Amino acid sequence: MDQIIIQELEVFIRVGVPEAERAKPQRLLVTAELDHDFTAAAEKDRLQETIDYHAVAVRLASFGRRRSWKLIETLAVDMAEMILREFKPKKVSIEIKKFILPETRHVAVRVIRPTSLPL
Repeated sequence: MDQIIIQELEVFIRVGVPEAERAKPQRLLVTAELDHDFTAAAEKDRLQETIDYHAVAVRLASFGRRRSWKLIETLAVDMAEMILREFKPKKVSIEIKKFILPETRHVAVRVIRPTSLPL
């Protein structure tokens, strides 16, 4: 399967278990991997035949406005579900890096969600 990869998109989102941590948006890095068949896009050389990665990046960057999350796990699941719903990839993987523990470079979570097929 072909993939579109948005690597370490910088976003600012209110996330954290303590209320004080959610008081202001914090810097996160989001990597999104979207599985999509590029056959039609390559044959026709048309953006309409693929997933517009610029639109995905803009949507991810604005995703956290007016909301907050306690867990980056929940945030990752919500982002994956939004991408599946709005951009229709075959599968999406979301990794979120958070810079909260001074003893580490970062902590991260990754979720992988396939498109649900209708029964």
